[in-house]
Amino acid sequence: MKKAQSLLVLAALSTLAVAQTSNSRIIEIEGNISGDLRNGPINFTGTASDPVKATVSTLKINALRAVFSAPTGTPITNARGKRTAEFSDAVTVTRGRLTAKGSSLTYSEVEGSGTLRGNASAVFRPQQADQDPVNITANAMSFDVDTNMSTSRGDVKLVSGSQTGTGDQLVFDENREVGVITGGVAMNRAAKGNQKALTISGEEARVQTDDKLVYMKGKVRVVSGSITTTGNEMYYDDAKNIAVIVGNAVSVEKTASGNRTVRGPAIEQRTDLGRVRQLTSYKIDTSKFKLSNEK
Repeated sequence: MKKAQSLLVLAALSTLAVAQTSNSRIIEIEGNISGDLRNGPINFTGTASDPVKATVSTLKINALRAVFSAPTGTPITNARGKRTAEFSDAVTVTRGRLTAKGSSLTYSEVEGSGTLRGNASAVFRPQQADQDPVNITANAMSFDVDTNMSTSRGDVKLVSGSQTGTGDQLVFDENREVGVITGGVAMNRAAKGNQKALTISGEEARVQTDDKLVYMKGKVRVVSGSITTTGNEMYYDDAKNIAVIVGNAVSVEKTASGNRTVRGPAIEQRTDLGRVRQLTSYKIDTSKFKLSNEK
Protein backbone atom coordinates (compact mmCIF):
# COMPACT_ATOMS: atom_id res chain seq x y z
CA MET A 1 0.00 0.00 0.00
CA LYS A 2 1.41 3.41 -0.86
CA LYS A 3 2.22 5.98 1.79
CA ALA A 4 -0.52 8.45 0.80
CA GLN A 5 -3.15 5.72 0.90
CA SER A 6 -1.86 4.49 4.26
CA LEU A 7 -2.19 7.93 5.83
CA LEU A 8 -5.80 8.22 4.67
CA VAL A 9 -6.64 4.88 6.29
CA LEU A 10 -5.03 5.89 9.59
CA ALA A 11 -6.77 9.26 9.56
CA ALA A 12 -10.13 7.57 9.02
CA LEU A 13 -9.54 5.06 11.79
CA SER A 14 -8.37 7.70 14.26
CA THR A 15 -11.71 9.54 13.97
CA LEU A 16 -13.37 6.52 15.58
CA ALA A 17 -11.42 6.97 18.80
CA VAL A 18 -12.07 9.36 21.67
CA ALA A 19 -9.09 11.38 22.91
CA GLN A 20 -7.91 10.21 26.32
CA THR A 21 -5.31 12.95 26.87
CA SER A 22 -4.30 16.42 25.68
CA ASN A 23 -4.28 16.75 21.90
CA SER A 24 -0.78 18.22 22.19
CA ARG A 25 0.42 14.73 23.15
CA ILE A 26 -1.14 12.93 20.18
CA ILE A 27 1.48 11.75 17.70
CA GLU A 28 1.03 11.59 13.93
CA ILE A 29 3.27 9.28 11.89
CA GLU A 30 3.93 9.12 8.14
CA GLY A 31 5.70 6.30 6.32
CA ASN A 32 5.24 3.13 4.30
CA ILE A 33 2.81 1.12 6.37
CA SER A 34 2.09 -2.53 7.16
CA GLY A 35 0.51 -4.53 9.96
CA ASP A 36 -2.91 -4.69 11.60
CA LEU A 37 -4.44 -1.25 11.03
CA ARG A 38 -7.33 -1.86 13.42
CA ASN A 39 -5.72 -3.66 16.34
CA GLY A 40 -2.02 -2.89 15.86
CA PRO A 41 0.85 -2.93 15.99
CA ILE A 42 1.37 -0.86 12.86
CA ASN A 43 4.80 -0.84 11.22
CA PHE A 44 6.27 2.14 9.38
CA THR A 45 9.39 2.04 7.21
CA GLY A 46 11.36 4.65 5.34
CA THR A 47 14.69 5.30 3.66
CA ALA A 48 17.57 7.69 4.23
CA SER A 49 16.17 10.03 1.57
CA ASP A 50 12.54 9.55 2.60
CA PRO A 51 12.45 8.58 6.31
CA VAL A 52 9.53 7.88 8.59
CA LYS A 53 8.28 11.25 9.86
CA ALA A 54 6.38 11.93 13.05
CA THR A 55 5.04 15.08 14.70
CA VAL A 56 3.82 15.61 18.24
CA SER A 57 3.21 19.17 19.40
CA THR A 58 6.38 21.10 18.41
CA LEU A 59 8.53 17.94 18.38
CA LYS A 60 9.49 16.37 15.03
CA ILE A 61 10.97 12.88 14.75
CA ASN A 62 12.64 11.21 11.76
CA ALA A 63 13.78 7.57 11.64
CA LEU A 64 14.07 4.63 9.27
CA ARG A 65 11.58 2.48 11.21
CA ALA A 66 8.72 2.88 13.66
CA VAL A 67 6.28 0.57 15.42
CA PHE A 68 2.98 2.06 16.64
CA SER A 69 1.13 0.05 19.29
CA ALA A 70 -1.68 0.17 21.82
CA PRO A 71 -2.02 -1.33 25.32
CA THR A 72 -2.57 -5.09 25.32
CA GLY A 73 -6.22 -5.94 24.66
CA THR A 74 -7.11 -2.51 23.28
CA PRO A 75 -7.55 -1.98 19.51
CA ILE A 76 -5.30 0.81 18.31
CA THR A 77 -8.36 2.51 16.78
CA ASN A 78 -9.73 2.96 20.33
CA ALA A 79 -6.44 3.82 22.03
CA ARG A 80 -5.94 7.44 21.05
CA GLY A 81 -4.00 9.09 23.88
CA LYS A 82 -2.70 5.73 25.19
CA ARG A 83 -0.48 4.63 22.30
CA THR A 84 3.28 4.08 22.15
CA ALA A 85 5.60 4.68 19.22
CA GLU A 86 9.01 2.97 18.99
CA PHE A 87 11.43 4.58 16.52
CA SER A 88 14.72 2.96 15.49
CA ASP A 89 17.66 3.42 13.14
CA ALA A 90 19.09 6.91 12.53
CA VAL A 91 16.67 8.71 14.84
CA THR A 92 16.68 12.52 14.68
CA VAL A 93 14.61 14.82 16.90
CA THR A 94 14.13 18.52 16.20
CA ARG A 95 12.33 21.25 18.11
CA GLY A 96 13.03 24.90 17.46
CA ARG A 97 16.80 25.41 17.71
CA LEU A 98 17.37 21.94 19.21
CA THR A 99 18.49 18.91 17.17
CA ALA A 100 19.12 15.54 18.86
CA LYS A 101 20.26 12.18 17.53
CA GLY A 102 20.36 8.60 18.79
CA SER A 103 19.74 5.00 17.79
CA SER A 104 16.21 4.64 19.22
CA LEU A 105 13.35 6.65 20.71
CA THR A 106 10.25 5.58 22.61
CA TYR A 107 7.32 8.00 22.74
CA SER A 108 4.33 7.63 25.09
CA GLU A 109 1.12 9.59 24.55
CA VAL A 110 0.19 9.00 28.19
CA GLU A 111 3.38 10.58 29.50
CA GLY A 112 3.78 13.14 26.73
CA SER A 113 7.46 12.32 26.59
CA GLY A 114 9.88 10.69 24.17
CA THR A 115 13.10 9.05 25.42
CA LEU A 116 16.11 8.94 23.09
CA ARG A 117 18.78 6.28 23.71
CA GLY A 118 21.95 4.96 22.11
CA ASN A 119 24.78 7.53 21.95
CA ALA A 120 22.24 10.27 22.59
CA SER A 121 23.48 13.74 21.68
CA ALA A 122 21.88 17.13 21.18
CA VAL A 123 22.90 20.53 19.83
CA PHE A 124 21.09 23.72 20.78
CA ARG A 125 21.86 26.40 18.20
CA PRO A 126 22.50 29.97 19.40
CA GLN A 127 20.35 32.89 18.31
CA GLN A 128 23.35 34.92 17.22
CA ALA A 129 26.15 33.80 14.89
CA ASP A 130 28.84 35.00 17.32
CA GLN A 131 27.46 32.92 20.21
CA ASP A 132 28.41 29.35 21.11
CA PRO A 133 26.12 26.34 20.59
CA VAL A 134 25.23 24.12 23.52
CA ASN A 135 26.28 20.49 23.04
CA ILE A 136 24.80 17.78 25.28
CA THR A 137 25.63 14.07 25.49
CA ALA A 138 24.12 11.45 27.81
CA ASN A 139 23.04 7.83 28.04
CA ALA A 140 19.40 8.87 27.55
CA MET A 141 17.41 12.04 26.83
CA SER A 142 13.71 12.54 27.48
CA PHE A 143 11.82 15.28 25.63
CA ASP A 144 8.71 16.68 27.31
CA VAL A 145 6.16 17.93 24.77
CA ASP A 146 4.25 19.98 27.37
CA THR A 147 7.14 22.17 28.57
CA ASN A 148 9.82 22.37 25.85
CA MET A 149 12.26 20.90 28.35
CA SER A 150 14.48 17.84 28.13
CA THR A 151 15.96 15.64 30.85
CA SER A 152 19.27 13.89 30.17
CA ARG A 153 20.46 11.07 32.43
CA GLY A 154 23.65 9.06 32.82
CA ASP A 155 27.18 10.37 32.14
CA VAL A 156 25.79 13.78 31.27
CA LYS A 157 28.03 16.40 29.66
CA LEU A 158 27.09 19.94 28.65
CA VAL A 159 29.58 21.98 26.63
CA SER A 160 29.15 25.65 25.76
CA GLY A 161 32.23 27.45 24.49
CA SER A 162 35.05 26.99 27.03
CA GLN A 163 32.62 25.80 29.75
CA THR A 164 31.97 22.11 30.39
CA GLY A 165 29.50 20.76 32.96
CA THR A 166 29.19 17.11 34.00
CA GLY A 167 26.86 15.20 36.30
CA ASP A 168 24.28 12.45 36.59
CA GLN A 169 21.29 14.45 35.35
CA LEU A 170 20.62 17.58 33.33
CA VAL A 171 17.32 19.38 32.88
CA PHE A 172 17.57 21.82 29.97
CA ASP A 173 14.95 24.50 29.41
CA GLU A 174 14.96 25.49 25.73
CA ASN A 175 12.77 28.54 26.33
CA ARG A 176 14.96 30.10 29.04
CA GLU A 177 18.27 28.53 27.91
CA VAL A 178 18.93 27.28 31.43
CA GLY A 179 20.45 23.93 32.36
CA VAL A 180 20.23 22.38 35.83
CA ILE A 181 22.88 19.73 36.57
CA THR A 182 22.69 17.43 39.60
CA GLY A 183 24.56 14.39 40.91
CA GLY A 184 28.36 14.48 41.07
CA VAL A 185 28.39 17.99 39.62
CA ALA A 186 31.53 19.58 38.19
CA MET A 187 31.96 22.68 36.03
CA ASN A 188 35.19 23.35 34.18
CA ARG A 189 36.39 26.30 32.17
CA ALA A 190 39.38 25.62 29.97
CA ALA A 191 42.53 27.70 30.39
CA LYS A 192 42.82 30.55 27.92
CA GLY A 193 45.49 33.19 27.50
CA ASN A 194 47.04 33.95 30.89
CA GLN A 195 44.04 32.48 32.70
CA LYS A 196 44.44 29.18 34.46
CA ALA A 197 41.85 26.43 34.18
CA LEU A 198 38.88 26.85 36.50
CA THR A 199 37.16 23.93 38.27
CA ILE A 200 33.94 24.32 40.26
CA SER A 201 32.15 21.54 42.15
CA GLY A 202 28.99 21.43 44.25
CA GLU A 203 25.65 19.69 44.68
CA GLU A 204 23.70 21.56 41.99
CA ALA A 205 24.78 23.75 39.08
CA ARG A 206 22.53 26.07 37.11
CA VAL A 207 23.93 27.33 33.83
CA GLN A 208 22.53 30.27 31.86
CA THR A 209 24.06 29.26 28.54
CA ASP A 210 23.21 32.41 26.59
CA ASP A 211 25.13 34.76 28.91
CA LYS A 212 27.65 32.18 30.23
CA LEU A 213 26.51 32.55 33.83
CA VAL A 214 26.73 29.82 36.49
CA TYR A 215 25.00 29.44 39.84
CA MET A 216 26.30 26.64 42.08
CA LYS A 217 24.98 25.66 45.50
CA GLY A 218 25.77 23.08 48.15
CA LYS A 219 29.37 22.45 49.34
CA VAL A 220 30.82 24.73 46.68
CA ARG A 221 34.51 24.47 45.84
CA VAL A 222 36.24 26.77 43.35
CA VAL A 223 39.80 25.99 42.23
CA SER A 224 41.87 28.23 39.97
CA GLY A 225 45.65 27.85 39.96
CA SER A 226 46.94 28.13 43.53
CA ILE A 227 43.66 29.51 44.92
CA THR A 228 40.91 27.33 46.40
CA THR A 229 37.72 28.95 47.70
CA THR A 230 34.83 27.17 49.42
CA GLY A 231 31.35 28.23 50.56
CA ASN A 232 27.63 27.55 50.38
CA GLU A 233 26.77 29.23 47.07
CA MET A 234 28.57 30.70 44.07
CA TYR A 235 27.77 33.03 41.20
CA TYR A 236 30.14 33.06 38.22
CA ASP A 237 30.19 35.48 35.30
CA ASP A 238 32.44 34.13 32.55
CA ALA A 239 32.53 37.40 30.59
CA LYS A 240 33.70 39.37 33.65
CA ASN A 241 35.94 36.56 35.02
CA ILE A 242 34.40 37.01 38.46
CA ALA A 243 33.26 34.34 40.90
CA VAL A 244 31.47 35.37 44.11
CA ILE A 245 31.30 32.73 46.83
CA VAL A 246 28.67 33.33 49.53
CA GLY A 247 28.08 31.76 52.93
CA ASN A 248 30.93 30.56 55.20
CA ALA A 249 33.33 31.63 52.47
CA VAL A 250 36.99 30.69 52.90
CA SER A 251 39.74 31.23 50.35
CA VAL A 252 43.22 29.71 50.63
CA GLU A 253 46.08 30.69 48.35
CA LYS A 254 49.24 28.61 48.38
CA THR A 255 52.34 30.80 48.16
CA ALA A 256 56.08 30.24 48.53
CA SER A 257 55.96 31.80 52.00
CA GLY A 258 52.92 29.77 53.14
CA ASN A 259 49.16 29.82 52.86
CA ARG A 260 47.23 33.09 52.63
CA THR A 261 43.70 32.75 53.98
CA VAL A 262 40.73 35.07 53.54
CA ARG A 263 37.41 34.54 55.33
CA GLY A 264 34.13 36.36 55.21
CA PRO A 265 30.39 36.27 54.54
CA ALA A 266 31.28 36.59 50.84
CA ILE A 267 34.46 36.46 48.77
CA GLU A 268 35.01 37.78 45.27
CA GLN A 269 37.54 35.81 43.21
CA ARG A 270 38.97 37.31 40.03
CA THR A 271 39.75 34.28 37.90
CA ASP A 272 41.71 36.31 35.34
CA LEU A 273 43.95 38.13 37.83
CA GLY A 274 44.32 35.36 40.40
CA ARG A 275 43.26 37.45 43.40
CA VAL A 276 40.52 37.48 46.01
CA ARG A 277 38.91 40.04 48.28
CA GLN A 278 36.44 39.92 51.13
CA LEU A 279 32.93 41.34 50.66
CA THR A 280 30.81 42.44 53.61
CA SER A 281 27.68 41.12 51.89
CA TYR A 282 26.43 39.84 48.54
CA LYS A 283 23.04 38.55 47.43
CA ILE A 284 22.93 36.28 44.38
CA ASP A 285 20.06 36.96 41.99
CA THR A 286 18.84 33.42 41.27
CA SER A 287 15.79 34.48 39.21
CA LYS A 288 17.69 34.25 35.91
CA PHE A 289 18.53 30.60 36.67
CA LYS A 290 14.95 29.38 37.18
CA LEU A 291 13.27 26.90 34.85
CA SER A 292 10.00 27.86 33.15
CA ASN A 293 7.99 25.68 35.54
CA GLU A 294 9.60 27.13 38.68
CA LYS A 295 8.22 30.14 40.54
